[in-house]
Amino acid sequence: MELFALTLPKNCAAFADKLYVRLSLSARDLHTAGHPVRFECDSYKNHVTLRCLALLPEFQLNESSSAVYRLAADTMAAFILDEMEQKLLRDIITGHYRYEDEVDVSSIEQYCRQVLDQPEAADLPRSRQRRQHKIADSLFHYLEQHSEMNLIGFIRFRLTDYMNELREVAEYAIDEFIMDQQYQEFISLLKYFVYIQETKIPVAHLMHRGGNEFTLYNEQMNPIDTEQFDGFTLELLDKEINFEDMIVSTLISVSPQKIVIHTRDPEEQVIKTIMQIFENRAMICTYCKLCGTVLGGKNKDQLYP
Repeated sequence: MELFALTLPKNCAAFADKLYVRLSLSARDLHTAGHPVRFECDSYKNHVTLRCLALLPEFQLNESSSAVYRLAADTMAAFILDEMEQKLLRDIITGHYRYEDEVDVSSIEQYCRQVLDQPEAADLPRSRQRRQHKIADSLFHYLEQHSEMNLIGFIRFRLTDYMNELREVAEYAIDEFIMDQQYQEFISLLKYFVYIQETKIPVAHLMHRGGNEFTLYNEQMNPIDTEQFDGFTLELLDKEINFEDMIVSTLISVSPQKIVIHTRDPEEQVIKTIMQIFENRAMICTYCKLCGTVLGGKNKDQLYP
């Protein structure tokens, strides 16, 4: 006796094969629990059909159907997230937003994954678990009332909340991708200014006291009077100024041959930005005699480019 049939278009045959394997494995669990079923996979000219067949006479419809639908729904929901979600996102990125370059599409997909795989809050299940639970419930209720399902159509037209969430994630990811592109272009421009500018002092020691607090010293460890240098302002680049920009602007104005960044937090974004702009002219010191008394910390010398 056929309980239900799942249909996928021929161009999704690879998905159908993988789903068939998963459903067949879940059938073993059902059989062990006293709900004997098996799955068959039939390939036609334009589509592939997966059938769930009850094994009579052992199978009791009234007692077993709900368990079969629930396990099948859970298996299909996990499969959608594991195997199909990336393609659904790619279709949104390349279709609705018309991105074609593979490098751009892959970068946007990475932003999508960062959003979809992160915990929503400390007291809530992970985002993936929430999505899987909602999808499984929708599949279960549908299977209870229908014996045939076009899986692609079901995803696109029945899982509207899920698809809307993917569109929102894609939109956010594209915004982040564009901002990152603009940031990289901005960094490249600053690198150019650093490259063309003549050096004015041999060494600058940048003391990072934590957070937004910095102090700039020369090679004799005297505070540098930045007013004696021609100013370079990032306002000329039509960019909103923040403390990070002010530090970069000051360093470009001083134009040292070498910058030693003394910090206990080398992973701070502002430190990474300075290193990215000044490249081999900058190095990080996490502890030395010069900064030990100023910044504190344990006595473990570490100086690296």
